[in-house]
Formats: sequence, C-alpha cells, structure tokens
Amino acid sequence: MMSIADLPLWVAIIVSVLLIVGAMLTLIGAIGFLRLPTFYERLHAPTLGTSWGVGGVMLASIIYFSVAGSRPVLHEILIGIFVTLTTPITLILLARAALHRDRSEGNRIGLKDDDDGN
Repeated sequence: MMSIADLPLWVAIIVSVLLIVGAMLTLIGAIGFLRLPTFYERLHAPTLGTSWGVGGVMLASIIYFSVAGSRPVLHEILIGIFVTLTTPITLILLARAALHRDRSEGNRIGLKDDDDGN
C-alpha cells in the first residue's frame, strides 16, 4: 500500500485539506458543547462535528484509499449515511426527553427571569 509520501501532490493536498477541515469542524463542535450554557443550546454544537466533521474525514478517506488502491473505495459512504441518519434522530429524542423532564418538574423552558409568561 502507498504511504502519503507516495501519493501525487494534488491528492495529498486534497486529503490534507479535507482532514484539517473535518478536524476543525469537530473541534468547533466540541468547544461549543463545552461553552454553551444550557442543555438545549448544547444539543446543537455536537451535531456540527458529527455531520460535517465526519463528512470531511470520510471524503479524505475515500480519496486516499481510492488513489492508493487504484480502485474506487466507496464503503465509507455507509458510515456517512449512518451518521447522517442517526444524528438528527438522537438529537430529537434527547431534546424531547429533556423537555418532558423539565415540564414534569415544572421548570420554565426558554423564558427569562423577568418574563411573566404572558
């Protein structure tokens, strides 16, 4: 199998850029998860990393192994489809469970302290 040094320069650049973009998007999602104050705001940040971040790494993997193996390698697309389908479903289920919990406990959702609810 080829190493990254044996790849044509244009392929190495594309793979490197896609890996860096994927890693940066995943990092942004992780930082957002840590910095956002409420549970409902934190739900959105990790989806960035799991969808676009995985997409960048997946495309880099497809290109690298297709060029290195001299044949199309597309089985990574299954990973992308799985992540794309499961991430929003998990997000919705988590949000609904938290909303149900907050409503059953009588917590006010999305209202500021000075709001009277009218």
